[in-house]
Amino acid sequence: MAHQSMNAADCLVDFQPREISFDGTPKRVYIMGSGPAVIVIPEMPGISPQIARFCRWVRDAGFTVYLPSLFGKDGEVPSATEGLTVLKKACVSAEFRALAANQTSPVTVWLRALAKLAHAECGGPGIGAIGMCFTGNFALSMMLEPAMLAPVLAQPSLPMNDPGGLEISPADLSAVKSRLEREDLTVLAYRFQGDRFCTAQRFAAYSHALGDRIICKALPDSAAHPAPPPFFAEVVGCPHSVVTAHLIDEAGQPTLQARDEILAFFAHRLLPNRARTGSLPCQGEGWGGV
Repeated sequence: MAHQSMNAADCLVDFQPREISFDGTPKRVYIMGSGPAVIVIPEMPGISPQIARFCRWVRDAGFTVYLPSLFGKDGEVPSATEGLTVLKKACVSAEFRALAANQTSPVTVWLRALAKLAHAECGGPGIGAIGMCFTGNFALSMMLEPAMLAPVLAQPSLPMNDPGGLEISPADLSAVKSRLEREDLTVLAYRFQGDRFCTAQRFAAYSHALGDRIICKALPDSAAHPAPPPFFAEVVGCPHSVVTAHLIDEAGQPTLQARDEILAFFAHRLLPNRARTGSLPCQGEGWGGV
């Protein structure tokens, strides 16, 4: 595919759109690639050209991408005002727990069903998932589905009104931690050091809850793209989206290294028999089983 501008709408023509329904709730899911499944859960304010670019990197690494549409206009580059409208609508939606700590968003039940379906369709040892921003913690809640093996939390930002809160119920968190320990699995998490929405307090809460089962990495603010799309420049207003809006697509950049670590993590869990390239996260943390 020709180089796609990050400032223009992405028509998503290389994805296969499907309507998938669980318990009477239909959603559009964009699918591409082959190999074990990875669910890419979009950030606010919806499926952007940067998210589509990340999906193509996942596809090229040997995976089938499932990209569910949860909010916003698919493929668009919304204005700051349009993006803020999407955010406000999601904050009061029954599907999400945007302003409540210690609660699991109901939409994660739908996403767990998608994980089970994706594993059945694609095979392999299991599936991976990455949540971003508003959906950042969803990949952790999805660990309640046995097919989920490789969860990545990119700048998890809920609950929005509690910087040190976690968007998961105590019962679900306990069950996830038990599974991580029982099956020797690991969670990856990324943020920028100056992110006002995914704070150091939140990562401290994750580390307290999960111990060495989670690897938390904070990138310097200087590693963020200086000219992100309007919503991120005007509404978010700080370094935030590690592998999408604030990624700098240049060799040697920390955000590109984070991307490579995530792809290597998916390969480690989902492609155990294939030679892998890319660096693994390291800051003294163990990977669990490595």
